[in-house]
Amino acid sequence: MVTYIFRRLVTAALILLGASYFVYLLTAASGDPLEEFRANNSPQKQQLIDSRTELLQLDTPAPLRYFKWFGGAVQCLIPFANSCDLGKNIAGQPVTEALGFALVQTLTLVTAATVLAILVGITLGIVTALRQYSTLDYGVTFMAFLFFSLPIFWVAVLLKEFGAIGFNNFLRNPDVPLTTALGIGVIVGAVTAVAVGGAMRRRLLAGGVAFAFITAVLIYFSATEWFKTPGLGPVVIAIAGAGIAFAVTLLSAGLKNRKALHSALIAVGVGVVLYFVLQPLLNEATFIMIVLLAVAFVLIGVGIGYLVGGYDRGQSMRAAAITSFLVGFLILLDRFMQAWPTYFNNSRVRGRPIATIGATTPNIEGDFWVLSLDSFTHLILPTVALILISLASYTRFTRSSMLEIMNMDYIRTARAKGLSERTVVMRHAFRNALIPIATIVAFDIGALIGGAVITETVFSVRGMGFLFLDGIAHVDPNPVMGVFICVAITAMVFNLIADLAYSALDPRVRVKS
Repeated sequence: MVTYIFRRLVTAALILLGASYFVYLLTAASGDPLEEFRANNSPQKQQLIDSRTELLQLDTPAPLRYFKWFGGAVQCLIPFANSCDLGKNIAGQPVTEALGFALVQTLTLVTAATVLAILVGITLGIVTALRQYSTLDYGVTFMAFLFFSLPIFWVAVLLKEFGAIGFNNFLRNPDVPLTTALGIGVIVGAVTAVAVGGAMRRRLLAGGVAFAFITAVLIYFSATEWFKTPGLGPVVIAIAGAGIAFAVTLLSAGLKNRKALHSALIAVGVGVVLYFVLQPLLNEATFIMIVLLAVAFVLIGVGIGYLVGGYDRGQSMRAAAITSFLVGFLILLDRFMQAWPTYFNNSRVRGRPIATIGATTPNIEGDFWVLSLDSFTHLILPTVALILISLASYTRFTRSSMLEIMNMDYIRTARAKGLSERTVVMRHAFRNALIPIATIVAFDIGALIGGAVITETVFSVRGMGFLFLDGIAHVDPNPVMGVFICVAITAMVFNLIADLAYSALDPRVRVKS
């Protein structure tokens, strides 16, 4: 294994060296960085030319400039030396500084979208594979390919028009007419009936319940102006937590495992009690505190599962830990909702919270909750746009892989042994179906670090894509090379991780040196 990893790293380093050399030369030869000064009639024309020539070392041939840049880049490999030097951009700013800011912006923009696209896409892929050729299968396939075929800039414009401008106008007077509530209820009921499947009576019952529930909720929200002062409260958290407990137990252990179900429900009860205990503490929240509380909720769930789990503690601990974490997320969501009126009425927001451009509201002030809400509202539109565009690949790959696995002999053997369908799908089929998905995920993460160039442009986010395009436009190789190095290293590392993950997902696969 060590020999294999070492050989892969050496090969990757050689590929990176050759590729970076050609990218640098192509960028340097793509234009004249002094063109804007040559057509300038300013009396300081020659001084400006000399200054930029010295800054970008234009009096040195491009191949020699590359090796000077490479010498500084190699210093980035020395840990704790603080000697990383990727040169300066055309404005005189160190590329490492510009790259650090751009990388944070891009990761903030695309990480949530990619994680959600993976989770939702894999889930839809599994469901459609189990319901092959059903109305749900055809519907999900149609919608996935519809959004996949749409240009990202057009999706972004539609989201700006209806998701931001339209919703902000609605928030001025959040009144939901009865006809609108009934229309939304009918749509949700129809979707629910299709998703549930089975006999017609079962579909009509599920669709009717969903229609009544959604319609009643919308009427309640309109009557209480919930959209202006939202919140969950302990009652909703308890009810939602109980539903989460049943769902998590069903997927992770099966409802027949009463110990696991009891552990999950106890975790919900503990979470509701902690809701009241944590309110004063959350008023002084920081990011580190939220992370520590998340870890604490998971550990509480593990402890509950260990104490209640009986002979099969592993399943109980897993069910309780996941349930406890999700209940903690509901508590966090409720606290964000409590801060919503303060953010909504902020003088910089002016009652239009869903932003269309930028990563933050300029000069906004507030506590942790207000600033976090500001970041989230700026991320909503680009996150939704990226999810809609990238969902199809994960859905279709997962569906195809699951259909292939479900027809294998060992799946039929597992069913013949009397194993439950949940066990067959989650323990036997799903794990092997993840093997080709690992390759797709590793490839997409490299593209993630490269930045969603069009999305960043449409939403005016100064991330990796902006830095790359700006370097190309000004014939400035240093920032282009900084972005290239980040993307290339990330892609190579995650492809190596994908290769190593094969042996963990499939015992038949072994990495050989």
